[in-house]
Amino acid sequence: MRIATWNINSVTARLPKLLEWLEGAKPDVLCLQELKVAAGAFPYEAVRELGYETEAHGTGRWNGVAILSKVGLTDVVRGLPNQPGYQAEDALLPELEARAIAATCGPVRVWSVYVPNGREVGHAHYRYKLDWLATLRQDIAEDAAADRPFAVLGDYNVAPTDEDVFDVAAFEGQTHVTPLERKALADLRAAGLSDVVPRALKYDRPYTYWDYRQLCFPKNRGMRIDLVYGNAAFAAAVSDSYVDREARKGKGTSDHAPVVVDLDL
Repeated sequence: MRIATWNINSVTARLPKLLEWLEGAKPDVLCLQELKVAAGAFPYEAVRELGYETEAHGTGRWNGVAILSKVGLTDVVRGLPNQPGYQAEDALLPELEARAIAATCGPVRVWSVYVPNGREVGHAHYRYKLDWLATLRQDIAEDAAADRPFAVLGDYNVAPTDEDVFDVAAFEGQTHVTPLERKALADLRAAGLSDVVPRALKYDRPYTYWDYRQLCFPKNRGMRIDLVYGNAAFAAAVSDSYVDREARKGKGTSDHAPVVVDLDL
């Protein structure tokens, strides 16, 4: 069974790239993030022609998540059950953003998550990010402890270690690498999950994100922030995992590359 995760950075803008990748990689399940479309505007028919059912959760703004599956989609949950909202400075009420969706796909249960960015240390969005991660830990605890394979896949917007960024000094004082963010990831793993680290291909470290600016991709100035956290049953079944760098090449691509995990179930 092949499961993948990909921050698509607008499913509308990247639809040709998405369809091409699905035909080539042939995942059984694909978790998408940053759809940037409302759920009703997702290109369901285009992926259905390739054999995929889809469940999407989006509002048409800067978030949105989906799960595509060839092996069934049941027990769908949209949003974390106890999800905190984010209250912008100019907003009267907190907004519940479309950042998580779960489903059972054949023998595996998955969450597709798009963790808040945090913006900058000390910003209200940074506290929201930490609260969101703490809630994720709480809401997946039962699935993590189950005997069936379970994983939380997606764009976590946190590099777990210094080795997961091209130069940690370049991120000093910024989000994605702070001790509090990394502690939130450690707390999540402590719920019974382990980090399925992709094997290195062209370079020593399997980065998953490269900024569009300053030739970051050709220079491999990247970060590993797209993660697969699986429970014991999931981790025990992993036969291979890699970052598909080819999907990041060329024009009109997402700034993230898909992470692919093969399971022997």
